[in-house]
Amino acid sequence: MTNLVANVDGRTYRIEEDYPEVGAYLYVYEKDLCVYDYLQDNIQMCKDFVMETFNVPLTAWVEENRKHEN
Repeated sequence: MTNLVANVDGRTYRIEEDYPEVGAYLYVYEKDLCVYDYLQDNIQMCKDFVMETFNVPLTAWVEENRKHEN
């Protein structure tokens, strides 16, 4: 599953993809505190929502490299 992150204007925006029937979670962090969370149908809807709501450009998103524990 895909995880994306964008850092804009002192906030970190994170999108975490879940199963298709669930959608994608969007988290907004200020420092290390999650101040907003949303559920959208898919990653593109998350990106569009963040662009319209928080003025985060679509080009700001990068794939997040996370280490998985076995």
